[in-house]
Amino acid sequence: MALTRRTFLQSTAAAMPGVMGANSFASVGRVAPSDRVNVAMIGCGKMANSYHIPQLLQQPDVQLVAVCEVDTTRRDWAAERVNQKYSDTKQDFKGCSTYVDFRDVIAREDIDAVCIATPDHWHAIPLIEACKAGKDVYCEKPLTLTIAESKACIDAARKYKRIVQTGSQQRSGVFGPFRRAIELIHSGRLGKIHRVTVGVGDPSIDCDLPEEPMERGLDWDMWLGCAPERVYNSILSPRGVHKHFPAWRSYREYSGGGHTDMGAHHYDIAQWALKMDQSGPVEIIPPEDPKAKRGVRFLFENGIEMVHGGPSGCVFHGENGTLHIDRGRLTSDPEEIVKTPLGEDEVHLPKSPGHHRNWLDCIQSREMPIAEVEKGARTAAIIHLGNLAYQNQKTLKWDPEAWQFDDPVDRPLLDRERRDPWQLPKV
Repeated sequence: MALTRRTFLQSTAAAMPGVMGANSFASVGRVAPSDRVNVAMIGCGKMANSYHIPQLLQQPDVQLVAVCEVDTTRRDWAAERVNQKYSDTKQDFKGCSTYVDFRDVIAREDIDAVCIATPDHWHAIPLIEACKAGKDVYCEKPLTLTIAESKACIDAARKYKRIVQTGSQQRSGVFGPFRRAIELIHSGRLGKIHRVTVGVGDPSIDCDLPEEPMERGLDWDMWLGCAPERVYNSILSPRGVHKHFPAWRSYREYSGGGHTDMGAHHYDIAQWALKMDQSGPVEIIPPEDPKAKRGVRFLFENGIEMVHGGPSGCVFHGENGTLHIDRGRLTSDPEEIVKTPLGEDEVHLPKSPGHHRNWLDCIQSREMPIAEVEKGARTAAIIHLGNLAYQNQKTLKWDPEAWQFDDPVDRPLLDRERRDPWQLPKV
C-alpha cells in the first residue's frame, strides 16, 4: 500500500469535526447510537472471552461487528462465538469480521466504538488512534504502561470529544461493596483521613523467558508491538484459547506486575475515596531496603500518606477509626462506622446500571462515564510512579497538575523507548 494505514487514519481524523454530539453518527453515515452501537473487540484473550464479549452480546442496543486478535485460534473462536449468538437473534447481521491489525478496525466508518482488552503495552496506541478516528473507547485497566501514555490518552479523549471508559469495574459496584465504602467515607464517617494502605502485588521484573517453538497462526511481531524484540514464549502469549490470566503481567516490558494489575483496581478506590481523581501525590518515597517489593510511600499535598502494602484491598485510617474494603469485605473499627445505616443527609451514590451499560449510556448521552479517562490515567500514573521509585531507588518529586517531575533529571522516566514503527501517536 502506497498509503499506510496510519497515514490514512490521520487523514480521516483530520477531516472529522472536533465535536460529535449524540446524533452526529448519522451525519457520517453511521447508525445512530440511540438505535444501535456497532462495537469492535480489540484483543480476544481471557478477559475478552470471559467478560467483555458476554457482556456486550447481551446488550440489546449493541452489535459486535468485528474482532481483532493477533492469534488466529483466539480470533476465529471469538468470531464464531459472536456469529452463533447473532445467527438467530439479529436478522440483518452479516457476520463478524476478523482482523489482525487494529488499524484496519478503526478505519471502518461503520464502527462506532471499540473495546480494548490487549496486554497493557498495547492499550495506549489503539486508544489514541481510535479517539482520533472518532470512535468511543472502553479500555481495560491499567489504562497505560507509562505516565506519558496516561497524559496522551487524556489529551486524545478531550481533543476529539470521545467517551472513554476505563475497565475499573469496582466503581460500578462489581466484585464488592466499594460504592458503599465511598458513601461512608464521603459522608465523613471516618473524619479526617491521614493514612491509606493499598494491599496489592509486587512490581514487575525484566523478562528473561527462554525461547519456545513459535505458535502457529500467531503474529508475534504484532504481539510485541512497541516492546523490545525478543523470542516467543507461551507464558507471554498462551497457545490457542486459554482460561487463565497470562503472566505477561509479571514482566516490565509489557506491564507493571501485580502492582498495576490489582493496583489499578484498589488504588482507584483510594483515589476516589480521597477525592483525588484529578490530582495525585507530590512525593514518592521508596522503602529503605532496595530489595523490598512493598513499602513505597505516596505523600499528598494535603498531608495524607498512601502506602503500598498491608492487608488486601484498601484500609483507610481516619480520626474516627478505620475502614477496610476489599472484594467481598467491608469492615470497620469501630463497627458502627459500617453498620449504622446512612441517613438521608449523608452521601448516597446513584445506582450503577453496570460498567459496560454505563459506557453505552454515555455514548448516547455524551456524559462522562463513571471511570472516565482521567480517572483511569491518574490511577495508572500513581502506580507507575511507585514502580519507578522501586526500580530507581530514589525519591521522586511530582507535580500532578503539570504531569511532570520537579527534577529535570527524572523527566526521561515519563516514557520508555519504543520499537519502530510503534511510537506514541501525536494527539
